[in-house]
Amino acid sequence: MSMSPHAKPSSWISSYIATVIAMMAIQASSLGFSPLIDSMRSAWRMSYTQMGAFTGLYGLVALLMSVPAGVLAKRFGEKRALFAGLLLAGLGLAVVGLAQNFTQGFAARTLWLIGYRIAFICVVTAVAVTVPAARRGNAMGLLGALTALATILGSTFSSGMLKAFGWRLSMMGFGALSILAALYFILGYRTPQRMAVAPAAHGASGGLLAAFRLPVAWLIPLLGLANAAGFAATFFVPTVVRSQFHGTTLQARNIIDVAYGLAIVLNPLCGWLADRTDRWLVMAGMCCVMVPACALMSSHSLIVFGAATALLVAVGHAAANQVYPTAAELLRGRDVGPIMGIVGLGSGLFGYLGPQALGWLRDYSGGFDLGWHVLVLTTLGMVGLMLALRRYARIRGLATVNG
Repeated sequence: MSMSPHAKPSSWISSYIATVIAMMAIQASSLGFSPLIDSMRSAWRMSYTQMGAFTGLYGLVALLMSVPAGVLAKRFGEKRALFAGLLLAGLGLAVVGLAQNFTQGFAARTLWLIGYRIAFICVVTAVAVTVPAARRGNAMGLLGALTALATILGSTFSSGMLKAFGWRLSMMGFGALSILAALYFILGYRTPQRMAVAPAAHGASGGLLAAFRLPVAWLIPLLGLANAAGFAATFFVPTVVRSQFHGTTLQARNIIDVAYGLAIVLNPLCGWLADRTDRWLVMAGMCCVMVPACALMSSHSLIVFGAATALLVAVGHAAANQVYPTAAELLRGRDVGPIMGIVGLGSGLFGYLGPQALGWLRDYSGGFDLGWHVLVLTTLGMVGLMLALRRYARIRGLATVNG
């Protein structure tokens, strides 16, 4: 699927705006609900391991749903699939607010996240098929910046609602926002005119599952490690601030707000660099920055911890957005929906393992330091992976030209 090179700017800008609004709506709740987690833990009497499972469920659902979501986008179109995902997410959010115990909350979050994942994969698919190829890095950077803004607004909303009305009405408010966004999207998005996909250099046949037949497709999920540390840190910041630094919910929210404020700046900057230089080197450079940030999370100074968290979360957020157009370099000529599903599979896998491992290591060791050290090693490994895949992409590109 690709956009016609003769498409007028107005034919994709309005659709891009509708897609951004849809993404902001689901992202506001996805990470913006983190100030409510401690209240949920108290209401449902969750252990830290259960808390890790509840937050890390994002990754498990993404692991199970990313590839099917990509196939759904190809089979039914990204417009209808994204609309359905937004409605499911809104329903799940409302039910979380009604849940009376961990089991009910876990089931409701599962419904919420199934809808979220379908919508998310369709969002990146919609960007890929509506935005001209030369502008996709910038488009994903702007999308990342605005979703970071949505996280800040969501965090502010949930904190205010928590203080005024309690966490339950906050979750219901997030649900209503998703449903309103669904209505705007279905009215504002215009399905672009598609051209036939050119055959890939390695000649796999067509069909819904054609993109999965190349072995390199199954290395792409490892790119999900790019934001595993930042994702895990986001959910555990309120607990670390309270238990390790004896701080307040407001202090934790301020750290998260600074992190996503920085992400607003870094996302378009990284997108601009990726479009104009080497996408793989930009990704490797972001991973290099995250290594010392992970190490400084063990600091016993709240100021140092807050600064490290802000850097880790912001750079990780930018990396998570740039990984989609970067991974497409490995599978040029393939259908967009399934490719985005493969990338999402990796972010789901490590989005689950990151918070789950951090929660388990906290219960095992009695502190968070061991978890941060493990994340240092995994992030360092990402630098080598990015450079190795860059070499593969360059060799494949030369083979394509020579072939």
